[in-house]
Amino acid sequence: MKYFGFVLFFCIGFCGFSQEQFTVYFDTNKFELHPAELTKLNDWIAQNKTSKILSITGSTDEVGSIGYNDTLSQKRVRYVFDQVNGKINIRSDYKSISLGEKGATSINKAENRKATLHFLTEKEAYKENEILGIVTPIDVPPLPENASLAEKVKWAKVGTKIVLKNINFYQNTFATVPESQGALYDLLFVLQNNENLKIEIQGHICCIDKDYRNLSSDRAKQIKRFLVFNGIPQQRIQTKGFGVSQPIFPIPEANEVQAAANRRVEIEILSK
Repeated sequence: MKYFGFVLFFCIGFCGFSQEQFTVYFDTNKFELHPAELTKLNDWIAQNKTSKILSITGSTDEVGSIGYNDTLSQKRVRYVFDQVNGKINIRSDYKSISLGEKGATSINKAENRKATLHFLTEKEAYKENEILGIVTPIDVPPLPENASLAEKVKWAKVGTKIVLKNINFYQNTFATVPESQGALYDLLFVLQNNENLKIEIQGHICCIDKDYRNLSSDRAKQIKRFLVFNGIPQQRIQTKGFGVSQPIFPIPEANEVQAAANRRVEIEILSK
């Protein structure tokens, strides 16, 4: 069993889902339950044989040092875990959270000396992954080479890179040629219709040994300017220039086809 310190993200994100909670309280400086609280815990176990524990969070009051309270809350979590282990289902990626005195949210010190079990009841088990925000992988169908940008983005996973075809620039500049407008508006359309989509625009150049003028970065920024000008929030778009560091074909290229392949703009899916 792994023990974690205070994790704000977990407490806000994980515990905010549709799940049940059960809390037991400890005496001052104790990590074993008073007989009355232990009876309450055993009664809960008896009534929840088909439930599943997701996490246990321990906390203390603010009496004592931070280090002492961190250790005490860990012991409280471990004690409760030992009581329920083998008697009730526990999720394989169960979380043990030790808040120490950071979990002291009540003015009543006794209410802060506690351990809280977060669990799902049997009736919620069918939607367990949905409640936890776990997405079941979907088989991605093979897409034809001429698939639209919208189709490619739809099936792309986070981290996928997609080449933006038909985006070209005037030689040695970051100004796009008029023929690029169609591809630019395709990208704009995709972002407008996928409000959670965040991307990084990545520029690449060809034919030289080094991007002395940082042209690849400037070209990526130019595309971002177009998108932001047309209403896409700038925080959804990052840019990066790779120069000639990631060529598809070795430099110097053998022909114009290879040079065109190296001289490209890609988007990487950051989130969807």
